[in-house]
Formats: sequence, structure tokens, C-alpha cells
Amino acid sequence: MNVQDRPLSPHLQVYRPMLTMMMSIVHRITGSALYVGTLLLAWWLVAAATGADAFSAVQWFLGSWLGLVILFGFTWALLHHMLGGLRHLLWDTGRGFEKPTIEALARATIAGSLALTVIVWIVGFALG
Repeated sequence: MNVQDRPLSPHLQVYRPMLTMMMSIVHRITGSALYVGTLLLAWWLVAAATGADAFSAVQWFLGSWLGLVILFGFTWALLHHMLGGLRHLLWDTGRGFEKPTIEALARATIAGSLALTVIVWIVGFALG
């Protein structure tokens, strides 16, 4: 058999993007974003332990519009990743593999992460 005669495996250009495929990609991206968010948390904690000037600088940055956007994104990534993890935990029990259920869980993960993020921020501003 010649190398040119063998079948080629389908690549991304062949597949139609599906919600579950996009959710898998977003789950990986949010996992990476959580790493960066954890570095921000560590920066905040180190600044708090270092002294008032360092802490004020971090608080100024995190309180700026850019810092708030980053924190909002971190909150969403955390909640989206958590809900995706719960979805996978359900699958680990052998449940939820029916096509309508898979689609419903994916949509619930999106809606739930957005709704919970907004709720967390509303409560945070109300209590702060």
C-alpha cells in the first residue's frame, strides 16, 4: 500500500462545530484562566502580607475598570468550570448521555454560569 493511498483521518474542517464540542474547548480555556486568576489571588495575598503600600497598589488595580473586568471574567470562569465539572461528575455515574440531556446540560451550564456570575457580583456589591 502506498502512503498516498491510505485514508486520512478527518480534521477540524470536516466537523461541524457542535455545542458539546465548544463546551469541551471552553472548559479547557476556563481551566487555564483559573490558573491566571489564582496568580492574581496570590498577588493579592502576598501584597496583603507585605504591607499597606503593596496592598493599596493591588487594590487600586483590582478596583480599576480593567481589574473589575478581569475579576468578572475570573468569576465566570470559576463558575463555568465548576458547573462543567458537575456535568462531568453526573456523566461519571453513567447518567445523562442521551442526546437531548447532553444538549440541555450544556445549555444549563452556559446559562447557569452567566446567571450565577451576575448574582455573585450583585451580592458582592450589595454587601460591599
